[in-house]
Amino acid sequence: MPMQPQAAGGGRKINAQVAIIVSAVVAIALIIGGGVWYAGSSDGGGKDDTAGSSGGTGGDGGTDQKGGDGGKASGAEEKAPSDPASKVLFQVPMPAVTKEDDSVVVSGSWLTDKVYAKSGIAEVNGYDPAKGSKKWTIKLDGPVCAVTRHVTDDDKTVIIHQPAMPTKAEPSHGCTQVAVLDLDAGKKVWTKSAGEGPISFDNVTISGDTVAAGSSDGGVAFDIAKGDILWSPKAADSCYDAGYGGGEKLVAVRKCGSYDARQLNIQTIDPKSGKVITEYKMAKGIEYAGVVSTNPLVVAADVGDSAGDGSGISDFFSIDNKTGKLLTRISAPGDQFAARCDSITKTESCNGLAAGNGKLYIATEEHESGGESYSRTNEVVAFDLTTGKQTGQRADSGEEYTITPLRMDGGNVIAYKRPPYDKGGQVVSIDGTTFKQTTLLENPATEAVRDVESSMSPDYSELIYSQGRLFMSQVYASEPTSADEKEYLAIGFGTSG
Repeated sequence: MPMQPQAAGGGRKINAQVAIIVSAVVAIALIIGGGVWYAGSSDGGGKDDTAGSSGGTGGDGGTDQKGGDGGKASGAEEKAPSDPASKVLFQVPMPAVTKEDDSVVVSGSWLTDKVYAKSGIAEVNGYDPAKGSKKWTIKLDGPVCAVTRHVTDDDKTVIIHQPAMPTKAEPSHGCTQVAVLDLDAGKKVWTKSAGEGPISFDNVTISGDTVAAGSSDGGVAFDIAKGDILWSPKAADSCYDAGYGGGEKLVAVRKCGSYDARQLNIQTIDPKSGKVITEYKMAKGIEYAGVVSTNPLVVAADVGDSAGDGSGISDFFSIDNKTGKLLTRISAPGDQFAARCDSITKTESCNGLAAGNGKLYIATEEHESGGESYSRTNEVVAFDLTTGKQTGQRADSGEEYTITPLRMDGGNVIAYKRPPYDKGGQVVSIDGTTFKQTTLLENPATEAVRDVESSMSPDYSELIYSQGRLFMSQVYASEPTSADEKEYLAIGFGTSG
């Protein structure tokens, strides 16, 4: 079992000038509850638009991307349309990739009231969410490296990109550029780097008015408005922030010690000052952890490299982020559950699950349905985040479908159903209390549409659903395998009402 939490102490080391600035800002700041948070937060307001696979998001009771009441199923904002049948709103062709490039990272997709934004090759493009017509393009000096799913109240997000395009002589220039984007205006607010070298970052997130970027050289925090550095690593630091989970809370995955004797600390920190609020010390030897949700605080880890299936998860840790104490540890063997975390460098890149209502909702692995057809199926099941026990609730995918949680919507869970070969995919709302499913959207079953949809698995692609529209997109651009093959970067579906 993990070690019991120790008393929190210390914080990020900040130079005197920055400390004075931070103190002044904190003294005069209007403290706004939340600001930006995971879908499913309990404080209302804010947004969270999925940017990594089908990221698990959560809160004490939950709100969806547009906010609302938390803690009750009535806080759900997604309503069933009169007809869930969807049509293709638009398709974005895959950008051209040269043989020399092989594949290029194009991760990142966001949705606001005005725009659907999607990363391309060394650029981010904004599209009309109903028609797909291009509204703007933000050019970047190099390819995208890392993104966050979070979007602020005024529709800003942050990405990391390379400072130049790769060449044969230099295939990578490092992921040194942190850029805040205004998604509605289609403009870069600022671009910054940090440290000598400068630092090459692995991940980035937003909490409140703070941008936090993590790396093996430590974490750096920027003020989102101007890009001023709030804290950064110092040469004397014996530990470093490998990455962060953002949203309503800011959670650091802090590493101490050598590779063979790693101590991983999960810290809830003040976004402005970097001060440690609570700390949970995981058992020694755990090398990586993924932040599933910051409120409730749920962390995933592969303890003893026992998962063995590439999921990066053997156990979930439910932590009280007010005290830093472990509430429960949930065993989730990789051969039974289908959730995944890419926690080696992408700290908050977890999918196949959602957290809220005091529960962890997780997809099971596919298995035979037990019927005469010998078809495959799976379920979404719930674990209590206080006791660690399954609640007994289950939402079945239906024969030949595979169901994957996308996010919380108030007290409900929004899930995607990957279809069999002859049908279109579905988006459903699972009632958090009764587990009754309501179909929100069903895609066309034509072969051409199925070909595009099937190329975007929720395990490895980006899915955003909101208000009767589903957007699916790729995270890598690569050269087509044949001249006749037509590939798409993104596709949008929508119901008629």
